Amino acid sequence: MSQKAGKSAKSAMISHGMVAQNRKARFNYAIQETVEAGLVLKGPEVKSLRLGRATIGEAFAGERDGELWLFNSYIPEYQGGVLSRFDTRAPRKLLMHRKEVRKYMGAIAKQGATLVPLDIHFNARGVAKVTLGLGVGKKSVDKRHAIADRDWQRDKARLIRNKGKGDY
Repeated sequence: MSQKAGKSAKSAMISHGMVAQNRKARFNYAIQETVEAGLVLKGPEVKSLRLGRATIGEAFAGERDGELWLFNSYIPEYQGGVLSRFDTRAPRKLLMHRKEVRKYMGAIAKQGATLVPLDIHFNARGVAKVTLGLGVGKKSVDKRHAIADRDWQRDKARLIRNKGKGDY
């Protein structure tokens, strides 16, 4: 019985694929470019991520000492009997080439853009990555336009789906 319970806990862990997604980022920002960066994590943080427990809704990437860091992301403590504790909202270092870091820092300084985390995922090799988007904040007019487009796409799909059923 204990072996069966252990097996289901193992299968619930994420070995590759999406862990957390910031769905509001594409609504609030006009994303111009995306880039994938590695994350420096401690062991219990990785275990917590593998359980799919992370939030990046209020997170952002910024510069500290010439390097990129991910601020305000929430990774809860792993409850699997690990003694080492960590700060759940600690800044986490992002791993990128120096050239890329300079490029995005320049874009942030010149354009007034921001680096927004779009998602955290495990790649095919099982390494934690974060997808960052270089975004400029949308105005409320742009947001209304996006809402209208989304509603039209939903209505159009509904019309196409119901076309053959006699409901017009």
